[in-house]
Amino acid sequence: MTKGLKIAVIGGGSSYTPEIVEGFIRRYDRLPIRELWLVDIEAGRQKLEIVGGLAKRMVAESGLPIEVRLTMDRRAAIEGADFVSTQMRVGLLEARKWDEHLPNGHGVIGQETTGPGGMMKALRTIPVLLDICRDIEELSPNAWLLNFTNPAGMVTEAITRYSKVRSIGLCNAPIGLQKWLSTKYDATPERIYTEFVGLNHLHWVTRVEVDGVNRLPELLDKREEYSGKNVPATEWDHEFLMSLGALPSYYLKYFYMQDAMLEEQLISLAKSGTRAEVVKKVEDELFKLYQDPDLKEKPKQLEQRGGAYYSEAAVNLMDSLYNDKRDIQTLNVANGRTLDFLPADACIEVNCVVTGQGPLALPVTRVPEQTKGLIQAVKTYERLAIEAAMTGDRGLALQAMTHHPLVPSVSVAKTLLNEMLEKNKLYLPNFYPSNR
Repeated sequence: MTKGLKIAVIGGGSSYTPEIVEGFIRRYDRLPIRELWLVDIEAGRQKLEIVGGLAKRMVAESGLPIEVRLTMDRRAAIEGADFVSTQMRVGLLEARKWDEHLPNGHGVIGQETTGPGGMMKALRTIPVLLDICRDIEELSPNAWLLNFTNPAGMVTEAITRYSKVRSIGLCNAPIGLQKWLSTKYDATPERIYTEFVGLNHLHWVTRVEVDGVNRLPELLDKREEYSGKNVPATEWDHEFLMSLGALPSYYLKYFYMQDAMLEEQLISLAKSGTRAEVVKKVEDELFKLYQDPDLKEKPKQLEQRGGAYYSEAAVNLMDSLYNDKRDIQTLNVANGRTLDFLPADACIEVNCVVTGQGPLALPVTRVPEQTKGLIQAVKTYERLAIEAAMTGDRGLALQAMTHHPLVPSVSVAKTLLNEMLEKNKLYLPNFYPSNR
């Protein structure tokens, strides 16, 4: 890599951007950034200018020699970049609103990264990300693409299968759990080892050791949990957790507690709208704060947005790749032989040793037998949805929708697919060629 790094953030107008800028400033001694390019599309120009202004003030306040560039020219940002980070939302929050609302109207979980809503987000996002990958292949073939764009596992799998780009998928849930455990046990991260098994937003923690002491049984017995702001905190069943013998991701509530989660969604929908509408209000408030010319640091209110520790996860990974740290991080990578019941090119979420040449997935010590069926079912749906995104094949899309465990029947799948494709037609040129 060249002396002084060039980093491109695709989706730079995101409300999350001050998080990653703060991370770059704090880690400058290990990541000597020369240029930080924040990229967005024309529809996001105003947000890019607002958040970009804050980013420039943050860097100026730090006194560091980082040049912050704002641009709509994606290719200029990517050319010669060492790292490209993607934090996009194709269709913006308006599309997310319908991802959540339409399924709820048919008695189905409405969520932006799993179920029918997650599928629609994948169909919108995968072709766009692969278009970005073509630019990276041409303009910065040695760059690392760090993908935060959800559904992160599906998007990363599509990139690894259909491009030559060096890509790694990231989620804030694993680092969030680590932070929660650090606080609970008053222990530094180096003293804690957690083993993750599964897929993005569908993982189980099968080991929790603090100073070599197994803490998993007590965590299961007390039903204590780390949860995200975007998932209701409905309590796990004690007997179920004890017999499961693993700590499920909070996203698994949508599968294990589908009735309760749907009920909570419908109550919340009637009271305050979809999660997208709630997030929109938080974002509007954030961008008002960001416009303050006296604001020169990430505001505390950003923590209400969700996505906690996003920047730390991203910057940790860049640091480890750049400096060949060989530490352990939980990442979305190609399966290889890690989980012998999944294809080698399937994307999984597991612990990896991060070297200068990329992450190496660690063997897992235990995969609970009762988790394998759900992992396989969701991976089957994911692979069908990825193929549908690539081809615009409605038959494949119907198979993907029908085979998702949260969709109750073929008839509901057909109805939802037709409604959701029509609502998203502007962003689905593979399904609607006349829109090209």
